[in-house]
Amino acid sequence: MQPLVVAAIAAEAAYVPEGMEVLITGVGKTLAAVAVTRAICEHPRRDELVVINIGTAGALREGISGVHEIGTVLNHDLSAEAIRQLGIDPRERIAINPSHATTLASGDLFVTDPTVRDELARQADLVDMEGYAIALACTELDVPVHLVKMVSDNADETAHDWSAAVDGCARELGRWLADFAS
Repeated sequence: MQPLVVAAIAAEAAYVPEGMEVLITGVGKTLAAVAVTRAICEHPRRDELVVINIGTAGALREGISGVHEIGTVLNHDLSAEAIRQLGIDPRERIAINPSHATTLASGDLFVTDPTVRDELARQADLVDMEGYAIALACTELDVPVHLVKMVSDNADETAHDWSAAVDGCARELGRWLADFAS
């Protein structure tokens, strides 16, 4: 197994255990998809590669905290129903690992609006900006993927304090990675 740890920004990967390969994608689904696809295609040990996406996420309901391995990820800012009505499968939902109950909604929207939060909470537990794109790239290229998210905020007005929470979240994600690698 050759782990490739993927994070949107360097601060989220600050405590990745030494010796683990790290890819910083930039924020959002497009940058994440391009960076991960390129990294997989150019990786010298692609046949042994396992992508581990770490990062922060907003909780969509009260009482959700800590580190979560994602079972299902969905693309929340896609007009999936309209596309489906055209007879096209938008593939907006990817089952990664059914043994993990947590669902992550990914989109290019920094969620702080309570109405958006409540709507997303009907479909998912957490929200981020890259997970779906990373999972899609890995699925398309037949590379195993783990999405591991640490709750940083409640996807409401407290999300504006995200930068203050990143370091503590990165520490917990680093611990998870150390356990995973051992």
